[in-house]
Amino acid sequence: MLKNFFSIAYRNLIKNKAFSIINIAGLAIGMAAAALICMVILHQKSYDQFHEKKARIYEAWNRATFSGELHCWNTTPKPLARAVESDLPEVECATRVDWGSNFLFTIGEKKIKANGKAVDTTFLKIFTFPMKQGDPMTALNDPFSIIVTETFAKKFFGNENPMGKVLKVDNKDNLTVTGVLQDPPANTRFEFEYLYPWSYRAKRGWDDTNWGNNSTRTYVLLKENASLANANEKLKSIKGKYDKDAENWQMFLYPLDRWRLYSRFKGDVEDGGLIDDLRIFGIIAIFLLLIACINFMNLSTARSEKRAKEVGIRKVVGAKRFSLIGHFVGESILLASISGILSLGFLLAIIPSFNKLIDEKLSLHLTSPLFWIAWIGFIVVTGLVAGSYPAFFMSSFNPSSVLKGTFKAANTLITPRKLLVVLQFTFAIIMIICTSIVKQQLDHAKNRESGYDRSQLVYTNMEGDIEKNYSLIRNELLSSGAVSSVTKTSAPLTQGWSDSWGFKWEGMGPNDDKLDFDIFCEDQDLVKTAGLEMAEGRDFDLNTFKTDSTAILINQSAQKVMKFDHPIGQIIRNGDQDQYHVVGVIKDFVLNSPFQPTRPMMINGVKGWFSIVHYKLNKDHAVADNLKKIEAIYKKYNPEYPFSYKFIDEEYDTKFKTEQRMGTMASIFAGLTIFISCLGLFGLATYMAENRIKEIGVRKVLGASVTGITALLSKDFLRLVMYSFLVATPVAWWLMHKWLSQYPYRVGIDWKVFVFAGFMSFLISILTVSYQSIKAAIANPVQSLRTE
Repeated sequence: MLKNFFSIAYRNLIKNKAFSIINIAGLAIGMAAAALICMVILHQKSYDQFHEKKARIYEAWNRATFSGELHCWNTTPKPLARAVESDLPEVECATRVDWGSNFLFTIGEKKIKANGKAVDTTFLKIFTFPMKQGDPMTALNDPFSIIVTETFAKKFFGNENPMGKVLKVDNKDNLTVTGVLQDPPANTRFEFEYLYPWSYRAKRGWDDTNWGNNSTRTYVLLKENASLANANEKLKSIKGKYDKDAENWQMFLYPLDRWRLYSRFKGDVEDGGLIDDLRIFGIIAIFLLLIACINFMNLSTARSEKRAKEVGIRKVVGAKRFSLIGHFVGESILLASISGILSLGFLLAIIPSFNKLIDEKLSLHLTSPLFWIAWIGFIVVTGLVAGSYPAFFMSSFNPSSVLKGTFKAANTLITPRKLLVVLQFTFAIIMIICTSIVKQQLDHAKNRESGYDRSQLVYTNMEGDIEKNYSLIRNELLSSGAVSSVTKTSAPLTQGWSDSWGFKWEGMGPNDDKLDFDIFCEDQDLVKTAGLEMAEGRDFDLNTFKTDSTAILINQSAQKVMKFDHPIGQIIRNGDQDQYHVVGVIKDFVLNSPFQPTRPMMINGVKGWFSIVHYKLNKDHAVADNLKKIEAIYKKYNPEYPFSYKFIDEEYDTKFKTEQRMGTMASIFAGLTIFISCLGLFGLATYMAENRIKEIGVRKVLGASVTGITALLSKDFLRLVMYSFLVATPVAWWLMHKWLSQYPYRVGIDWKVFVFAGFMSFLISILTVSYQSIKAAIANPVQSLRTE
């Protein structure tokens, strides 16, 4: 029985080689693409799901009204962790995690910079990062201790035991290795090469007890069976308890399983996030696989006449419909199995390149039994979906009609086949439209005027002795001719590291103290160095104006919300002591996201804080020569640290990383959708041409032209594509309207996109079908009309 099944299946594969290749290739590509998308989705959903206590882990969030809108965000005051431990009985423990450090480590002659995080001693009690050596409960008790990862230990100590080794940090303090962790997995928000105790930050003067300074993240572990609702109710008023200026300020706990996918809020209501993109790609995966299955259905049912006698004879000799269904479904599962093997090969070949494209670490877990169970299930489901309709259709043939030669399947099949082709191309056209609009939105943001000159603008972090020797470094940089101007700032020009509220000025409204401003700092020459434009006034100039020590700059958005008709000379107060006078208004420039409106900004002068040095390279010299001179100067005044730098234009381009990645993925899968659809269309066109070969011969004998015959064979397919376009247009418009609504700065949906998509779909269809149509039209009618 089984041998007979494989023999028949094999003969059908060999007998119809072209159709078998199209079916197998289409299914293989569809399965590989769908599996790849599923891997992306599962990887994103797996972030931080490996923690053993994940059901009890929460992140503390703020909720307050600023600039007339309710906002939720996840940076919190540093004292919050200890406060929730003492004030909330539902809390077992809490930990703070800073934004990361890039310390210079020295041992002997070896110097290496590495990225790590400061955490409380409770961090490893809350989160599951297994230790290879040391006690996770006590390893960070000493302020001068450090836990390193296996990779870090290997990098520094080779095969030696790292426990007890001493590392000098930033040429200041000695930290002792008290633990070795397994390297963190790729699917976690916590990326680090080492952990050091929060108490060390206090030793360095980096800690504070200011409840108004929201500058760190706080994580909370609730006790078993503790009520989240009760904890949140008590947490609401905790900030007001310690900060009398924040009585209406609320805080709440946000669960671990929502961090990665859902942490976008509109007001205080959760408003999606990464999950929206994953849902879109999930739909793409389903339709890619469905399109491949539709190809299988169309080609199988199109060839049903070829197997009609087989069905008739089987029924005459006693085969039941159920057994025929099982036979045909079995054949489709066999084809799906072959396609599954091919698709697995495709995945192994393309995953490394795909990882580089999306900057992730996807992998096939070939040694896991669960992987093989899932893969076999995937193949079986694909085979069932692809083979279900052909199996039920062919098993319904009437043996009497089949064996008398009066059976004709074409008329019966025309409606289902048309619907399937329309469904295929509807999705293909939707993908063309959506991909085009995603690219337009990306280009729209990229082409937005940034407000400053990014070319040859470079920055370096202030570390080691740079701050102490800044004046010397600045003077020597300018005299070297390598740079045309220098300024020190609080953050890179591409990033907003600080914001604040509570400012006061003459003429302010009753609620204006809740207006939120981006805060930036510079010493002098920011306008010259960055190529910013002044709307009014001037930049800071302490050499000429001694009173500039209390000066401030604002941008046009700040001028607008502060309702200054004549901003120069206006007084802005921050609290009871700090008072500043406006000396200039800078034209708005993009500090954070180019997809968002420009926020109000204040730029402080020399009384601010500084961590970055920007310099404009001299355009008259080669970039490499400029950097070589700059490095020599930095080595002279900061010899213990390696010279490092970043170009602003490159940093600015990273702002488009997420959208660029999504657009590229959408383009790839749109291309695959079109290819698979065309593969099926090509197969159908081939079959239709074969099926009408005698009709074509008769028409040619009667004088029909090649053009006329080609048009005759092509018009039915083009009509179906037109129906697909009519269905796809409103669906694509709705999808893109919804997607674009998340971007305040967005492109409009242009009708030309739909015209382009319609033209491309018709062009692709014509090119796909015309080959077979022309081939059939120019065939020798003598051959086609020859008697069997």
